[in-house]
Amino acid sequence: MDRFMCPICLELFEDPVRVACGHIFCMMCFEQCMTQRSPTCAVCRSRLSPGLKASDLEKQMRETNTSCKGCHSKMPLCNMRAHALDCSQYQTYVMEGIKSVTKDKSPHAKDIPNRFTFICPYCQEQNLDQEGLVDHCRKYHHSDPTAVVCPICASMPWGDPGYRSANFMEHIHRRHRFSYDTFVDYDVDEDAMMREALVRSLMDN
Repeated sequence: MDRFMCPICLELFEDPVRVACGHIFCMMCFEQCMTQRSPTCAVCRSRLSPGLKASDLEKQMRETNTSCKGCHSKMPLCNMRAHALDCSQYQTYVMEGIKSVTKDKSPHAKDIPNRFTFICPYCQEQNLDQEGLVDHCRKYHHSDPTAVVCPICASMPWGDPGYRSANFMEHIHRRHRFSYDTFVDYDVDEDAMMREALVRSLMDN
């Protein structure tokens, strides 16, 4: 299944585009990469030029059947991404997975992560708020190809502190265009909080 996943947004491909180096991205992700002053491939960092529609991959996705983990409806893989946005049973399935990971965590204050300031994953610069982290990385690390863990995602209840983003700069631009504090109330019920974050994440994609 990984071959059908965009390495930038980590979702199933949507309007896939193949670039000169052979890597494939969603059209939206590719267009975002091309807005850089010196566009580079999000995977191998080679110079990026206009890509071509990955018709062969689209054909494979049309011919590969899958089923929704929530409602169990069968469909071509190319339709799954749009289906997931509207399927309440799929969103419930995802929420149950999140709860199974978080239900055993201690509620003690010492276990609550700091969600207000972050450490740069490249140089360990400390006490950066979310906007400050984004600005810092753009200024000092925009061309660093090192795969790093996103400290913003890692601090969230649904975050994976072990996941390294292949292109951190693209990740923070796409995933952290808003502050979670604007949309998430950490004092409300955790289920409601995670459901809101999940829905917004799906909508962003």
